[in-house]
Amino acid sequence: MKDRFDLDYYNSLAAGTLTGHLGIIFTRLQEGEVIAEMDAAPHLLAPNGFLHAGSLVTLADYAAGLGCIAHLPEGALGFTTMELKTNHLSTTRSGMVECIAKPTHRGRTTQVWDAVITQKETGKTMVLFRCTQMILYPKS
Repeated sequence: MKDRFDLDYYNSLAAGTLTGHLGIIFTRLQEGEVIAEMDAAPHLLAPNGFLHAGSLVTLADYAAGLGCIAHLPEGALGFTTMELKTNHLSTTRSGMVECIAKPTHRGRTTQVWDAVITQKETGKTMVLFRCTQMILYPKS
């Protein structure tokens, strides 16, 4: 891959995966920030008619994960998530939701990413998310 911020490349990776099924699309990828969105489509709702919490966690985790990949230190192969925490403050029955993920720590062995999910139309905060990722290197 030539450009570590190539949106088309990263969006193409979702085909045939959970994130593709959820309809997550990256709309911005730049130094220190990732923005993704998805529609609160009927197949993403819980039986109570509200957007399923797992859909929101996956959106935030995917945005933070892409951020980690695009910001890997020199020589790193990838990462694995060590821990994640999510606070759900509100939900929705329909409309677009937007996730903005930013790094809080970008070290050689770990990264910590925070994400905020909002209802795109209203700007109302729905989710606060934080994850810690362990950076993976080739075995020597």
